[in-house]
Amino acid sequence: MQKTLEKYLPERAIPLCIELIKENSVNLKIVNQRVTRHGDYRRLPNGSHKITVNASLNKYRFLMTLVHEIAHLVAFEKYGRHIKPHGLEWKRSFQTLMLPFIHPEVYPPKVLPLIANHFRNPSASSDTDAKLSLALKNYDIESSDNNYVFELPFGSIFRIHNGRIFKKGNKKVKRYECAELATGRLYLFQPNAEVELIKD
Repeated sequence: MQKTLEKYLPERAIPLCIELIKENSVNLKIVNQRVTRHGDYRRLPNGSHKITVNASLNKYRFLMTLVHEIAHLVAFEKYGRHIKPHGLEWKRSFQTLMLPFIHPEVYPPKVLPLIANHFRNPSASSDTDAKLSLALKNYDIESSDNNYVFELPFGSIFRIHNGRIFKKGNKKVKRYECAELATGRLYLFQPNAEVELIKD
């Protein structure tokens, strides 16, 4: 396990992650990229715990995703199966498990304040924290030619991962209202959603 994790995690995080995996009897599977999620937790019928994490994530996002999924497991075991997936019990579990990793030996100095801020009240996905998401993206191995929604001029036409095409509209509080060209229906996009610009 040590050898496998060296490829995916910051070096100083590995021993503690191995401890968490063993302590919680996690069956960890590293999988090819899924567009819609970074990781997943499932309790299997035999009572064991399966966690999958995308292989394409950079080391810092991989660590956060792994701990995010272990926090689901810990919260369900401690508080029962009827809690909300990203409710208070999960937030507390995630904060507690993540605390030892919010350290300059694990995360780069530029990212640390953003992580500390995020973990005051962690959200269901770090992608909804635009500043943290952009900071973590700087460490991606593969750079993409995509743009962020917030970078596009008003009225731009863009395509998302599944081929649907939208026109960028106004900002509503934190997110952008965009109209799908095929249906005219309005959808809200996170500012840091990655899209392919077709026409600006």
